Amino acid sequence: MPRETGRKVVAQNKRARHDYHVEDTFEAGLVLQGTEVKSLREGRASLADGYASIDSGEAWLFNVHIPEYTQGTWTNHAARRKRKLLLHRKEIDKLAAKTKEGGLTIVPLSLYFKDGKAKIEIGIARGKKDWDKRQTLSEQQAKREMARAVRQRNR
Repeated sequence: MPRETGRKVVAQNKRARHDYHVEDTFEAGLVLQGTEVKSLREGRASLADGYASIDSGEAWLFNVHIPEYTQGTWTNHAARRKRKLLLHRKEIDKLAAKTKEGGLTIVPLSLYFKDGKAKIEIGIARGKKDWDKRQTLSEQQAKREMARAVRQRNR
């Protein structure tokens, strides 16, 4: 029985949903060192520049910043080292096939603890053009205005 239950979000990449059309998502485990886990439990991480790729049949996570543990000693980890993702073979093959199509990339969406284990949600995404971003923002603004009008009408 795990000591912790539920889901505790450590970091989210809000920019990813703004810059990309996320087509599919996967949950992956992470191979971490002890000081990385302690730093994550303090709620310190950044997914801003992160991306993942498939290299010789293994999934790797790059550029995710997990700062050094403050009470760590000489055994502390490097903040931006590459980390192995734990996925099933079918999922890795699917990711590899999709990214070879062209125009698709693998981006980290959120980093969290699920039942005491560190997990990361990754997504297969296609980059948005500037006009796509403007269109998305205008749609969100229109929804907000409609909701505001409905609230005022119901008063």
